[in-house]
Amino acid sequence: MFRSLKAVASHSPALSAAMRRSSSVLVAVCQLTSTDDTEANLYVCKELIERAKTRRAEMVFLPESFDYIACSEVSAKLAEPLDGPRMTSYRQLAKDNDIWLSLGGFHEKGPHDESRRIYISHVIVNNLGTIVATYRKSHLFEGNIKNKFNVKESDWVIPGKEVVEPVHTPAGKVGLEIVSTLHCWWLVKH
Repeated sequence: MFRSLKAVASHSPALSAAMRRSSSVLVAVCQLTSTDDTEANLYVCKELIERAKTRRAEMVFLPESFDYIACSEVSAKLAEPLDGPRMTSYRQLAKDNDIWLSLGGFHEKGPHDESRRIYISHVIVNNLGTIVATYRKSHLFEGNIKNKFNVKESDWVIPGKEVVEPVHTPAGKVGLEIVSTLHCWWLVKH
């Protein structure tokens, strides 16, 4: 992995510094059982991030819906903008722990004229607490599961309109995607 990162590191002081510190980079891929209690979820994520840092991880990956799980009506009420208090808390965690975060699916409040629909956004935060990339889920899941359960994400999710280039991180190039987007070859051909 580092052979391919050396050329990239020459253009990125933060990445270059991370590579000098170690011959390998430890990442933490975390899982949690989110609920509709955003504060409880934040607490669990904080514990996971801090535990990863004590183990010398340089980047933490949190899953889609790390911030909360809720039905569509509640989800629209709980969603916040990227500059809101919830994302500010995660950005501060990155800064306080000097660690990069891949926030796999943040429920982002949509525009004012979209009161019942939100974005599902994959956000990368660097170790300084700065958002360096945001991908809004563009390919929404629409389907019938075993003829019993109809799912139509477009009823409550606003589709994103752009593909985001992979981001250079201490762990290498990280592409921003969200679950059902992965089967769209034209988005992942980078």
